[in-house]
Amino acid sequence: MSNSVKQSDVESIDGIIAATYDVISGPAGKKRDWDRERSLFVPGARLIPTATVPGKTDVDLAPLILDVEGYIARVEPLFEKEGFYESEIARRVEQFGRIAHVWSTYESRHDPSEPEPFMRGINSIQLFNDGKRWWILSIYWQHEAKQHPLPEQYLR
Repeated sequence: MSNSVKQSDVESIDGIIAATYDVISGPAGKKRDWDRERSLFVPGARLIPTATVPGKTDVDLAPLILDVEGYIARVEPLFEKEGFYESEIARRVEQFGRIAHVWSTYESRHDPSEPEPFMRGINSIQLFNDGKRWWILSIYWQHEAKQHPLPEQYLR
């Protein structure tokens, strides 16, 4: 593991989920620890926002499939301009043996002192334990919208 990796980031489901939110959060212009981010994901992992499809009238949303480097390239310019703090507000975990699925409900703020988030949503996170540590295989997420409010069962 590189110097950016803490064993506590990957030794438990709690640790890897906390690290996932921590590494992307910070003030505008603060360089994120992308080596730490990379260390959380198995080679070939995917980060998949459910995004609006430009120029389409028949499709509201579609998955945008990124690898870790594609995700970094997508968010780095945004983090340069604005603060971004994301925190988990609820979690559901299903685990069997070495695999786990985490439904992680989040809130996003430009500054942690803001009373209301500018965005909320749900991360669907697939994890694998190789016997030594947890790895993220994929994170697939959708933000809340008027037509897609967060269901009550994902808020507790």
